[in-house]
Amino acid sequence: MRDEAGFRAFVETNGATLLHAARLLTGDHHRGEDLVQTALTKVYLKWGKIDTPLPYARKALVNAHIDQTRRKWWGERSTDVLPEPPVLTGEVAASDLRDELRRMLSGLSPRDRAVVVMRYYCDLSEQDTAATLGLAIGTVKSSCARALARLRVEATSAAGGGGR
Repeated sequence: MRDEAGFRAFVETNGATLLHAARLLTGDHHRGEDLVQTALTKVYLKWGKIDTPLPYARKALVNAHIDQTRRKWWGERSTDVLPEPPVLTGEVAASDLRDELRRMLSGLSPRDRAVVVMRYYCDLSEQDTAATLGLAIGTVKSSCARALARLRVEATSAAGGGGR
C-alpha cells in the first residue's frame, strides 16, 4: 500500500518548483504542466521504493523532456513572429519580460537547457547535476559553459536591439 499522504505532501511541497523547472525546460506553460504530470506519475509508481524523491523527480522530468524532444511532432507549431505586433502595456509587458528567459532557453539544445535549469534554477552542484542527468562532470561543465556563452550572446543582442 502506498503512502498517499506522503506523496501528496511531496507534491504540495515541490510541485511548484517542478512546474517552474518544467516550464523552463519546455519553454511553454502547458507542455510544462504535461511534463510535470508525466514525471509525477513515474514518482508515484516508485513511491515507497525511492529514498530521495526530489532528485528522482528531477531526473524523471529531464528524461521525459528529452524523450519528448526526440519524437516527431506533426501538430501545430508556434512561431516567434506574430502577424500583428502586440501592444505591450502594464501586465502584458511584465509577462513578456518574464518570458524572455524561456525564449532564450528554447534556443539551447535539450541537454544544454537541462544542465542550465538543474544547475541554476534547481541550484544543484555540478556533481548533483551530473548524477541527475546521467552525465560526466566534465560534460556538465562544458555544456554549462557553452550554454551560458550562448545565453550571453542572446542577451546582448536582445539588449542592443538585435533581438526583438
